[in-house]
Amino acid sequence: MSLTIASIFAGIGGIERGLEQAGHKTVFQCEILETAREVLRHHFDATVLKPDLTALKSLPNADVVTAGFPCQNLSQAGRMEGIAGQKSSLVNNLFELLEKKSKRHFPQWLLLENVPFMLQLQKGQAMRHVTERLEAMKMRWAYRVVDNRAFGLPQRRRRVVLLASRDHDPRSVLFADESNEQIDFDVTSDAYGFYWTEGNTGLGWTVDGVPTLKGGSGLGIPCPPAIWFVDTDEIVTPDIRDAERLQGFPSNWTRPAMNATKRVGDRWKLIGNAVSVPMAKWVGTRLSNPGYFDPSQDTLIAPNAKWPTAAWGENGVRYRVDISEWPKCYNYTALADFLKFPTNALSLRATSGFYGRLGRSSLHRPVAFDKALESHVERMTEANCPVASI
Repeated sequence: MSLTIASIFAGIGGIERGLEQAGHKTVFQCEILETAREVLRHHFDATVLKPDLTALKSLPNADVVTAGFPCQNLSQAGRMEGIAGQKSSLVNNLFELLEKKSKRHFPQWLLLENVPFMLQLQKGQAMRHVTERLEAMKMRWAYRVVDNRAFGLPQRRRRVVLLASRDHDPRSVLFADESNEQIDFDVTSDAYGFYWTEGNTGLGWTVDGVPTLKGGSGLGIPCPPAIWFVDTDEIVTPDIRDAERLQGFPSNWTRPAMNATKRVGDRWKLIGNAVSVPMAKWVGTRLSNPGYFDPSQDTLIAPNAKWPTAAWGENGVRYRVDISEWPKCYNYTALADFLKFPTNALSLRATSGFYGRLGRSSLHRPVAFDKALESHVERMTEANCPVASI
């Protein structure tokens, strides 16, 4: 069964590409960033593209409306204003447009995606707000935190996937799959990912993978993560083409953005804000072929209880679902084997700054990691490397 897709906050088309790989068709996209629109024009040239959600008078008729709505106010990396923040509150414009749809033309499905910190921030106010708006539209909803590594990609990227419908059961899509096999990452590895822009509050430390690619850092700049190769003590950053692949896109997917910018950092921002393609494909496959879900073991969520990592609800009643973050377990590719393009040594300035901040912090990390950073600084200094930041 092929469904039509209208994508709001389309970004670079991660949800649409995944859903299209599952056999569906994108008919409408809306995206505010010109750099992202250049990417969309190139890859979805037959799709209607609009620049501003707030200027839309109505939503087009489509079977599925999708929205990876802005996470800046809901993320630990942002100012954490919550769902009322200037960026994240834009999802309310989408709800208002949905409320205008007639019963006949109301979409079959609404698919939302955002960061899992929204379940904790301000005692879960964001999820409470979203689900109340959905229930006001007579929709049953379900959500599940899903780890991108379940789809074989070496990027630790956990996201809330929320699905709602008036006519269908979202539980048969989101809860029908659970892998009996999961990778044990509490072991030694040949490569570790981390964020060199941190060092005071966190590392984003990841075994055999990179931490979540993100649109910006605590320093307010788009940046790649770093990788420590244990055998050689190299400290490097991945090529931007591998970053695209870590999100499930083909390499150079974001190259058209350079028609609107001269800064490669803008491409990193687009990649970091994107939705993982294989995750969207999994949802799209289940939309066409819903599975079986047994709710008999679900437990009632008290009104002021913390939000779990998976739940569903309708008519003001909410239930906890005991299910893992791994709907699948595709063949996992080790980070060192995944990287296809030449890496870049983390600059002397970036490494020195990070090493200094890390040394003043009390963050837990392997002793060998500090030694590797020190060796990297010494090698870069001896090689008379430029100190300019990457």
